[in-house]
Amino acid sequence: MKIKFLGHSAFMIEGGGIRALIDPFISMNPGSGINVKELKGITHIFVTHGHDDHLGDTVNIAKSNNAKVICNYEIGQYLRGKGLLVHAMHIGGRTSFDFGKVKMTPALHGSGIFDRGSMIYGGNPCGFVIELEGRKVYHAGDTGLTMDMKLLEDEKIDVALLPIGGNFTMDIDDAVKAVDFIKPKMVIPMHYNTMPLIKADPEEFKEKVKNATVRILTVGESISI
Repeated sequence: MKIKFLGHSAFMIEGGGIRALIDPFISMNPGSGINVKELKGITHIFVTHGHDDHLGDTVNIAKSNNAKVICNYEIGQYLRGKGLLVHAMHIGGRTSFDFGKVKMTPALHGSGIFDRGSMIYGGNPCGFVIELEGRKVYHAGDTGLTMDMKLLEDEKIDVALLPIGGNFTMDIDDAVKAVDFIKPKMVIPMHYNTMPLIKADPEEFKEKVKNATVRILTVGESISI
């Protein structure tokens, strides 16, 4: 399995016959440097919640690639109205796909969709445990620290993608506690330095984490697990 960082909370996961995106906030992210038109062969898009910096380019990418969007029911209804192929889930649900299994996990955040000057109800925010090729990746979405993360220890997570920017999500210290709860083999920090309100030093996070390998990825950088 290959994991590629696309900036902010956006990632590409390749393996098990899929080429999937998570929270593809790309074209409107000044720090991305990724050309959305170059994202070809996308099979699936995972959306953790409805905010612009996570729903991002989902509609355009899904249409141009005929990709299936995996998200909560409410966002799914919104995206079906845009003509997209959707698989809707909800918190605690685990589903088998051709490529492996997906579990939708809790997140403490909002999920409203800003559309044509109005805020639309976006259901519950979430995270995902994505299992393929015998590996498990946990994308926390936008969330505060929660004791529910302790339950993820039983999932034997290989890689955890955790926000560290504070203000809207966990800060560094709470993200370190999340690592202690989850006990992943590796953790990749995300959702920091995209804007002044979420300024954080990933090297500080790396120094404070004692029980997992921390990989700080630059935009466009990939790792294989």
